[in-house]
Amino acid sequence: MNLNDYESIWKRQELPVGANADLTALRETFETKRRKMAGTLFVRDIVEASAGVLVSAVFAYVWWHIGRGGWPLVFAIALVLGVSGFFARERFRVRRVRLGTNATLLAKTEGDLAELRHQRRLLLNLWSWYLLPIAAAMVIVFVTVVRLLPAEFVAALRKSPAAIAWILAYFALILPLVFGGAWWLNRRAVHTQIDPRIAELEKLHADLLSSQ
Repeated sequence: MNLNDYESIWKRQELPVGANADLTALRETFETKRRKMAGTLFVRDIVEASAGVLVSAVFAYVWWHIGRGGWPLVFAIALVLGVSGFFARERFRVRRVRLGTNATLLAKTEGDLAELRHQRRLLLNLWSWYLLPIAAAMVIVFVTVVRLLPAEFVAALRKSPAAIAWILAYFALILPLVFGGAWWLNRRAVHTQIDPRIAELEKLHADLLSSQ
């Protein structure tokens, strides 16, 4: 599961101008940008949901291989499948609110504004529903596997300062940097991509309302 998928979605969009955007240009490019955003979000949801199922299958295989003692892995599997379920639910939500081809530009603008605000909330709360469950699942798997390692292997590991240092560095430094970096990149995507696009659509929305 790619922790930077969200931020990369907005990188593939043309950098929005914001409230200073030209109204004519907004009207002319609206449909293209609308379809592109919908397409990239669709790919994101399918890929992330599928990746979670695959990771859960790997955890299940590890559990089967190590036997009954690996029962805590059920919690790791549940956490990862929960994230996959979140993305699947996103697809059903999109289907429920999808507008017909005959929808007016005003209705489509309001729909895109609602979607962008929803995506904004997701990115700003990435820790609660995405990063934290994945981190917890990783910790559960690591602790469970280490607990079941043969005694002779654990004894040999304790005699290897380099191996212990690497493990400590991985959990104390590398993982926090990866997760913290994903959080920061997605917050940057909100401020540089989503917020300016919301400002553009709010400007277009106000113009459409005034011309009615």
